[in-house]
Amino acid sequence: MIRVFLVDDHEIVRRGIADLLNAEPDIEVVGEAGTAAQARARIAATLPDVALLDVRLPDGNGIDVCRDVRSKSPEVRCLMVTAYDDDEALSAAVVAGAAGYVLKDVRGSGLVESIRKVAAGRTLIDPALSRRVVQRMEHTRDSDPRLGSLSARERQILSLIADGLTNRQIGVELSLAEKTVKNYVSSLLSKLGLQRRTQAAVLHLGTLHTDQ
Repeated sequence: MIRVFLVDDHEIVRRGIADLLNAEPDIEVVGEAGTAAQARARIAATLPDVALLDVRLPDGNGIDVCRDVRSKSPEVRCLMVTAYDDDEALSAAVVAGAAGYVLKDVRGSGLVESIRKVAAGRTLIDPALSRRVVQRMEHTRDSDPRLGSLSARERQILSLIADGLTNRQIGVELSLAEKTVKNYVSSLLSKLGLQRRTQAAVLHLGTLHTDQ
């Protein structure tokens, strides 16, 4: 059985997806959540094979949940679901380690098949969308000098953010207090003119990609 956890802030959507999936002989819905906070706790408790995550949640977003889940339980495969074909969301999903990214207008049979493929270890990021992400990363490397404003420690922390580590994990890695790491993250985001750590990670990965 493929064990699936559902995360969407609309109960009627969760019920519909749950009914669809539970009707399949090889899929079982093992839990649901309507917020990012609920999702983190319940996914950690159930350890499903696949977490189906809505990108937009009332207290955060599914991409951050994906990053946190993957850092603590890498065996859980995350499939992002969104109503928007958004380059920034895709970039962040790639950085967070998502195994797939599907739009909400996907047919039920298509969603079921996507879950099966992700559970089997395949990656379902659309090649055309992935190419757009790579192009954005390449453009970032050539046109954005902001990375040069970071201190050596901030660059080190940025690299660990791109690896998917949480502030606590970065603190352990660098022997720093979690609060100190948080201050460094706030500083580097300010210097880069960004609001979210996922955006900073995409910027960093763009640099790595074009240096190879």
